[in-house]
Amino acid sequence: MMALLSSPPTPPSPPPPLFPISSPWSCRPSSFTVSMAAARRLPIAAICTQNHTLPPFTIDHSAVSVAEAFADDQLWAAACLRVRSFYDFHPTSYRVQDHKKYLAEREFEALKERIAGKREDFKRVSCINATVPLSQISNLSDDLCAACKFSYNGEDRVVVGTLDLNQCVRLPDEITGKKPEGIGADFLRAYLSNVCVAAELHRNGLGYAVVAKSKLVAQEWGITDLYVHVAFDNEPAKKLYIKSGFVYESDEPAWQARFLDRPRRILLWTGLPGVQL
Repeated sequence: MMALLSSPPTPPSPPPPLFPISSPWSCRPSSFTVSMAAARRLPIAAICTQNHTLPPFTIDHSAVSVAEAFADDQLWAAACLRVRSFYDFHPTSYRVQDHKKYLAEREFEALKERIAGKREDFKRVSCINATVPLSQISNLSDDLCAACKFSYNGEDRVVVGTLDLNQCVRLPDEITGKKPEGIGADFLRAYLSNVCVAAELHRNGLGYAVVAKSKLVAQEWGITDLYVHVAFDNEPAKKLYIKSGFVYESDEPAWQARFLDRPRRILLWTGLPGVQL
């Protein structure tokens, strides 16, 4: 799938970090030739909640597949969905398509490294995707179908929801969970990050589906304590996590949010059946 996309020109310096809420690969601001209006980072935490005025679209839930992603084309499709969801691009901005491709390539490479265990302080990382057949949404959005498509067992499918499950003590620049205490936190604690659903398919239960699958995978890993960060004012995300069994544990100091130039976070926790010390 990568071969179908032309490589964008190399910028003088790297672009801003794609997902500041969970990115261990943060970098310097970019001088890439796209205006700030072309790629505005949305004030989101762990789930994308762009306010799109789109008519509701109901999918056939029997055709939805939610599973861990391992193949490169599935990871690439997930990276494209994240860029599409976590940035607000002005369609008439100069070279915006090149910038989207560059951001997707960076996220794709970083995601592969994390899954391969090459990121320090991360025990294990899994990308979990919700996908539907291309035929089911082919008339919904040309952009979504083109950017987030992959092939599996001879069928074209589209990634419409995604998240990362991270087994680690803490995420960079985020509030650290308190459970479990003492020895074992690096093996028994995990965090969700980069949760997003295609805006055209909101209100189809896809967010609940990927979170539910992540809890099953976490249990297989022996995780007992699962966390997620969310912005104070992100009501749709908070509703999703609370309905999925998460409860409030702590919140970010206001000074830290100001220092990092982002919306203030709260930390939500849920316990999972698993290995007990």
